[in-house]
Amino acid sequence: MNKITIMMLLRIFLSGLLLGSMLLAFNQRLDDLGRDYTEQGLKRALVTYGIARGLNGIISVAQGTELAVEPVGVGVTFTPGQILDPVNDLVERFSWIVLAAGTSLGMQRIFLSMTSSIGVSIALSLMLLLALLMLWKSDYLHAKVKLWIPRLVLVLLIIRFGIPLIALANEAVYRLFLEPTYVASMQGLESTSDNIEKVSQTPGASPAQQQGVLDRMSSMWQSTTNALDIKAQLEKLKQAVSEISSQVIDMIVVFVLQTLVLPLAMLWLLYKLMLMSLQYGREKQND
Repeated sequence: MNKITIMMLLRIFLSGLLLGSMLLAFNQRLDDLGRDYTEQGLKRALVTYGIARGLNGIISVAQGTELAVEPVGVGVTFTPGQILDPVNDLVERFSWIVLAAGTSLGMQRIFLSMTSSIGVSIALSLMLLLALLMLWKSDYLHAKVKLWIPRLVLVLLIIRFGIPLIALANEAVYRLFLEPTYVASMQGLESTSDNIEKVSQTPGASPAQQQGVLDRMSSMWQSTTNALDIKAQLEKLKQAVSEISSQVIDMIVVFVLQTLVLPLAMLWLLYKLMLMSLQYGREKQND
């Protein structure tokens, strides 16, 4: 194949890409998928935020709870707040991170509506038509116009399809890698929340006021049993609390990846692709 044939095939291929992009700009299927995936991510963020705030409230209540019993006649007071204090701040900061993630997803939803508007599609289509004209009849266009057409086409392509592609990439990464971590962490946080609430609601035994010896011995035995039961629950609480930090960190990783790292990485890749394409176009034009 000679050089002229190769150039002709390349023009036909590029023309097909330009026409396909023009048709895709007016097809809402990609936008609908991106919108659905963004809505799913936003719902996950809102549900997680509600659980985080609920857990924070339960911990705050439990921190002010004192469990008092009198085993074998000796008063003992348990304070769960001392156990919960290290994780309370972590859970509160986690709730703010989830709220920021939800805000980011809400902004993506708005940007998706803006970039999928008919005005952006029409502007892109006009630039694609100019690109087709430049591809086949470049002599009709001024040199400066031919220099700016590829740049504007690439910028409009990124504006039109960047947000839907980011939404699709986010959902694909979530389903392939992040979903098991998210589900396991959510179940762990819900279980921990229930355990903390049970301990904070455990009533302390009141000192016995009976006069009889048998009644007094019975009361002391009951108090000792209550103390052992509370100690067992506190041990379970310590074990549950030790897992909160790991679960919260896992959840933070999920939301930071979905709403910060992946979108920025996608935008960076699209930007680098645009620069490479423009550089290649300038080199071809100089040749």
